Amino acid sequence: MTQFQQHTPETTSAEGREVLDRAQRDFGFAPNLLKILAEAPAAAHAYLDLGSRLSQSGLAPAEQQVVLLATSFENECDYCMAAHSTVAGMVGMDEATRDAIRRGEDIPDARLDALWQFTRSVVRQRGRMSASDLEAFAHVGFTRANILEVLLGVAMKTLSNYTNHLAETPLDEAFEAQRWSPPGRAAAD
Repeated sequence: MTQFQQHTPETTSAEGREVLDRAQRDFGFAPNLLKILAEAPAAAHAYLDLGSRLSQSGLAPAEQQVVLLATSFENECDYCMAAHSTVAGMVGMDEATRDAIRRGEDIPDARLDALWQFTRSVVRQRGRMSASDLEAFAHVGFTRANILEVLLGVAMKTLSNYTNHLAETPLDEAFEAQRWSPPGRAAAD
């Protein structure tokens, strides 16, 4: 199998350098995921653009992280669970919520729990949600626009989760404190 390279500005194309520069501006460093995605700058820009659009959505920052974590949990993406557990703390998600998500348990806050459960169902059912699923989601105050914003987050994380699976992306030091493995599986070294 072809091994994926973590690109630097010297090993990638001009478009790949744009991605790495953009990551440096946006995050203060270029995460390993984006160093790998720099191989295909269109994919890397799409990932960053989806994240930018999600940040402009009607979902609050902690709600956005619930969507991203739920998708990563269902896809068993060690890298994204660690990265977004870190970001979740930065945007003010409380530890009880973050830790419940990491264990795959119900979230204490009813609205966030509905978002957690809905997003997990969207991933598991590949978007084939029943009318009662949609009504239950609306019952806690989410809108049709929020449903589509959940899909935006799922699309973003599917791109990164699958990339990380294929490339076996090593965890960045910045995310090490939130290293994660799916419940029942030992942590990766």
